[in-house]
Amino acid sequence: MRKVVWITGAGSGIGKAMAMHFAEAGYNLALTARNRQSLENVALTLPTPTQVHIAPGDVKDRDLMAETAMEITEKLGSLNVLCNNAGLNIPHRTWAELDWPSWDEVIEVNITGAMNVIAGALPAMRSTGGVMIHTSSWAGRFHSAIGGVPYGASKHALSSISASLNSEEGKNGIRSCALCPAEVATPLMKRRPEYDPSMAAAMIQPEDMAETAVFVAEMSPAVAVHEIVLAPVRR
Repeated sequence: MRKVVWITGAGSGIGKAMAMHFAEAGYNLALTARNRQSLENVALTLPTPTQVHIAPGDVKDRDLMAETAMEITEKLGSLNVLCNNAGLNIPHRTWAELDWPSWDEVIEVNITGAMNVIAGALPAMRSTGGVMIHTSSWAGRFHSAIGGVPYGASKHALSSISASLNSEEGKNGIRSCALCPAEVATPLMKRRPEYDPSMAAAMIQPEDMAETAVFVAEMSPAVAVHEIVLAPVRR
């Protein structure tokens, strides 16, 4: 029986690359993002015989994320891997340009939204075991002035949340890993102040993140990889 992976933020960037790499690894997929069309476009690129469940929604919607997790297990038969990938950053990132509404949005998506997805997936995974893989950041491991105040705070929190899952849910066969990359060439990067597109080739690529996620998912169930920090090779 093919394993099932649920990927949030699956419409572009890292999530899109994860969808392709998990499909190639033999998984069935559940894809979540706010835009249904983007998910349908991703699904069209995936190899057969991958079974794909399109589940559009906003991770901030707690009830919907719980319903989505139940729907995935009903439609696809199980939930073995969660790629908790949806995230947000904003242009106004420093204390000098404090923008409470946008800062609150970062916290709500990157922390509360991530927790909503985790809480939705836990009941299914507690019965079978599984792996949760969270897209944190270099800014979730070290202070990053470039990443900004709210983003760095939110990703530090996400890394801590991941560690708490290993502490509390290992007895249920659940393992958790925080992926902490430096700059990744995704659409999110375009929101960085003074972004230079010519730098994208020197950054981590979405495919690098996807390969890492599959590697973590395929490891022995007796091993929990708590954290992976990634950076591009400086040339």
